[in-house]
Amino acid sequence: MPARFHQTDIDAKLKDKRKLSAYLDTLTKKHLKKINKMALDYIFCTDEYLLGINQQFLKHDTLTDIITFDLSDSIDELMGEIYISVERVRENAQKFGVNYNDELHRVIFHGALHLCGFKDKKEADRLEMRRMEDKCLREYFKS
Repeated sequence: MPARFHQTDIDAKLKDKRKLSAYLDTLTKKHLKKINKMALDYIFCTDEYLLGINQQFLKHDTLTDIITFDLSDSIDELMGEIYISVERVRENAQKFGVNYNDELHRVIFHGALHLCGFKDKKEADRLEMRRMEDKCLREYFKS
């Protein structure tokens, strides 16, 4: 099943959803070879909405750009919900001097990479995650 994209009360202005869904399918299958079933739901929301999720489920009282939930029941399926704050993505794009569309896709790929097993708590893991995000951006936008 392709990735699905939903919006709460904010428009992410995401284009080429079919192309993106196909890329995410290819990306996850490259890293998780035994996947027979895939369902990724991306939910684009406001800071307030994501803060509520962060407080309720992770017990964190901070703003964040993304929260990823792995809902997989077995090793041959990949199921997840990825919540993305459009407001955080916009602010981070300005902060890092990149365009919004690139930052949005970086965060989208970040969520999928987490579900594929990539981590970002340790410095070495953060560097590897960033390298993979950059690789995804290059691959996705060159096609």
